[in-house]
Amino acid sequence: MKILDRYILITFLRTFFSVFIIFMFIFILQGVWLYITELAGKDLDVSVTAKFILYYMPKLIPLVVPLTILLSSIMVFGNFAENYEFAAMKSTGISLQRAMRSLSVFIVALGIGCFFFANNVIPWGEYNFFNLRRNIAKMKPALAIAEGQFNEIGNINIKVAKKSGDRGQFLEGVVIHEKSSTRRGNFKVIVSKKGELKSSPDSNILQLELLDGNFYEEIISNDLQKNENKPHVRSYFDTYITNVDLEILNNEDLDEKSQSDRYNMLNVSQLNKYIDTLEQNQKNDYKALATTLYNRSTYASLNINIDTAKTRKNIPKDSIIIAKDLLGFYNTAQKIQILNLAINSSNSTRQILDSNKKNLEIKQVHLNKHIIVLQDKFVLAFACVILFFVGAPLGALIRRGGLGLPMVIAIVLFLTYHFFGIFAKNSAEKGSFNPIIGTWLSTAVMLPLSIYLTTRATNDKGVFEFDNIIVPLKRLFNSKQKLQLSESDTKVYNFYSKYSIEELIGIIKKQDEFDLDKKPKEIALHNLLNRNISLESLKSEGLEIPDSLIKARVLLKDYNDYSKTSLISYCIGVILLVLHFVFKNNKLPELAESGLSLSIIAFIFFVIYVIVNAFVYSKFYKTINQERKRINPLLLALTLPIYPLKYIIVRSRISQDFYLSCLQNIK
Repeated sequence: MKILDRYILITFLRTFFSVFIIFMFIFILQGVWLYITELAGKDLDVSVTAKFILYYMPKLIPLVVPLTILLSSIMVFGNFAENYEFAAMKSTGISLQRAMRSLSVFIVALGIGCFFFANNVIPWGEYNFFNLRRNIAKMKPALAIAEGQFNEIGNINIKVAKKSGDRGQFLEGVVIHEKSSTRRGNFKVIVSKKGELKSSPDSNILQLELLDGNFYEEIISNDLQKNENKPHVRSYFDTYITNVDLEILNNEDLDEKSQSDRYNMLNVSQLNKYIDTLEQNQKNDYKALATTLYNRSTYASLNINIDTAKTRKNIPKDSIIIAKDLLGFYNTAQKIQILNLAINSSNSTRQILDSNKKNLEIKQVHLNKHIIVLQDKFVLAFACVILFFVGAPLGALIRRGGLGLPMVIAIVLFLTYHFFGIFAKNSAEKGSFNPIIGTWLSTAVMLPLSIYLTTRATNDKGVFEFDNIIVPLKRLFNSKQKLQLSESDTKVYNFYSKYSIEELIGIIKKQDEFDLDKKPKEIALHNLLNRNISLESLKSEGLEIPDSLIKARVLLKDYNDYSKTSLISYCIGVILLVLHFVFKNNKLPELAESGLSLSIIAFIFFVIYVIVNAFVYSKFYKTINQERKRINPLLLALTLPIYPLKYIIVRSRISQDFYLSCLQNIK
């Protein structure tokens, strides 16, 4: 390895590991904060907490490593460019690709290592982390009863509305669901107004005394006919005492690992096997559903009860019977019976389809999650390489090192990449599109960006060249009332700005109609119009101004006012409509209805002002003798959804036409 390669690699590794440790520490703190409710109040020792963090760390690698690579590459190559080290390399004939060679090998090796890490270590961490969380959740210390929520203690689920007393021993609004050892379900409920915890905090027996309450229990009989009457027992009590042995709650084995079949606990070979099994089961489910629906249609037995001899009586063999109304062969009672059977059959079939639809959707989501996790293991490896080729050339282009601008750029790029991936995966899970596409979509979006930035950095060009876009937009949107002046004309304009109104009017009057150089008049008139002087005042000063121009300027002002009001009404209507859907999705029907009503009112005002504005627009062009530019009603209706864009374009064009008309008619 040459000295240059060693220098670049060591510099990158030093930054990489520093950033990696910082990000890992931040994400671990975020994870501990996320699961703090599962750890607090459980009397866990240091070793269990350390295991919790250790098992949680592997799942952070898909987040931390790509972000670290992106930020480190921007920082390192930004430092090289800022300190003119790249300039020194290029002066000796070393290109950017040559400088990135040693790091490219390292990043590819890191990507391969990340794949094996995702295939082996992350499933191990998920397996241990899930089982450890499940075991911690079972641990309940004595008297661990929180207000306003159900707490599982032994064979009871208890909820209290309020706790009081120095030890929280006095309870109010107690609801207890007692589990049965013989059957599953909630068949026994105890409700009392008050209660008291009699045991001491250090006791292994929780004694709960309930006062002034009711006891309710459903009775389930083996005779199904008796269960139709829903028999139950209800009794009232003044005092009821129940004891719970807390010893079994504090003897949970935190090292027990009984759950091992979750999709994020499997490696590539296991995932492939599960995916094949799930796909085969899915095919069998569809086949079974099709068979069930076919059998319910009784299509195979349609001809069994038909007596062909009777039906063909007095009918030639070669003739064909065409019945337009099959029910016409039956009497009224038979018709009613046939129709009822058809309705019942169709309703039953629809119920079967609805129930199977939900079941099949759940199974499809489960299958999609397995496919996404499988593809994620490969995506992580490619993401490391692609994000490096985004960060390295970007750092060389922005020429900034340190943790300032590179940190901002890296976080923005990574958040775009990460959230784009999350939304795509969530949609893929629900079956909106193929899960493979959903998993690779965010990485595929970054691939063109990496190629583009690498090409730009290699050719010593800026990140973006906006001139080809900005200049046409400026010409389109900027009002032509503001002249596009050259450098020499700008100096003349600034010089004319010092002139008085009389001097500018004199320049305009001296302009001969046969004079080829119209610039002095154009610049002087532009200067006058920018001073917001009324045309009536200019006319009184001696300029020849047609009355039509004075009227046109009033119409122009009215048009600008009406169009601005239309734009405001449009924006308010759109915002309220969006809020309507937001409130509706968050189950706030009253606010959603109000938002919709106000949105409709805003759009009504918008349409009214647009119509008024169209009349003013047509009247303006009629005043300046350009009637061909009147508004087409069909075009007006079609452009209503994109009114803001139309507002910018038309406002600029009408100002330009007024200014050109002034140039032609003012003398």
